[in-house]
Amino acid sequence: MPAIDLDRAWDLHPQVSVRPEPFGALLYHFGTRKLSFLKDRRLLAVLQALAQAPTARAACTAAGVDAGDLPAYRAALGALADSSMLVERTP
Repeated sequence: MPAIDLDRAWDLHPQVSVRPEPFGALLYHFGTRKLSFLKDRRLLAVLQALAQAPTARAACTAAGVDAGDLPAYRAALGALADSSMLVERTP
């Protein structure tokens, strides 16, 4: 199962567009032409918080993700990173 280091800074790939939807969101990567469906509005909130958060863990906290739910969100973020939707932010 893909996973990311929650204690590092992550962000959406610059070529990814996010369109919020009632069910969650659509993510489209213009470089790879991949389309991803998010069926969790809290995951959308995490993605929106990534740009301002110092770490992915902080983005999860800002979005209201409980500690018990962190493994599931870590896996979801890992899957997005694996498909190039997320990239590690460099200083």
